[in-house]
Amino acid sequence: MPFQILINIIIAIMWMFLSESYEFPTFISGYIIGILLLLMLQRFIPGSFYMKRVGKVFRLIVLFIKELILSNINIIKLVFNRKQDFEPGILALPTDLKSNWEITLLANLITLTPGTLTVAVSDDHSILYIHAVDIGDVEETISSIKNTFEKAIMEVTR
Repeated sequence: MPFQILINIIIAIMWMFLSESYEFPTFISGYIIGILLLLMLQRFIPGSFYMKRVGKVFRLIVLFIKELILSNINIIKLVFNRKQDFEPGILALPTDLKSNWEITLLANLITLTPGTLTVAVSDDHSILYIHAVDIGDVEETISSIKNTFEKAIMEVTR
């Protein structure tokens, strides 16, 4: 992936020299031309096409924004509910993520979502301990996190 990005930037700079225009719109048009060239010559370049991963990163960002909005709405409902019938607690989330970067990203996404906080990570990096304002059904919460954030992180990093 870094090799493809470097090739794309070199193509964009070459396009600026060929166009004899050293402005940002010329660089962007050269970058787009580079993307198209890399897409056409994909079978000759090692690794998968890097724009696929960029799309997955964008989907992860959109997923986080969606979860952020939904969590804010749920917290507002809890705060303004006359009956304080929520149950805070700590749950153990077993994770399939392996690298420190993936685990850190998951922990930060969970912490940035209102109503949840990553408290600790086990020594073998296989379990995250999460405090939730309203724990509800533990298995449903675990499967929700695994099916949203963890799945999206694995798509981006693997």
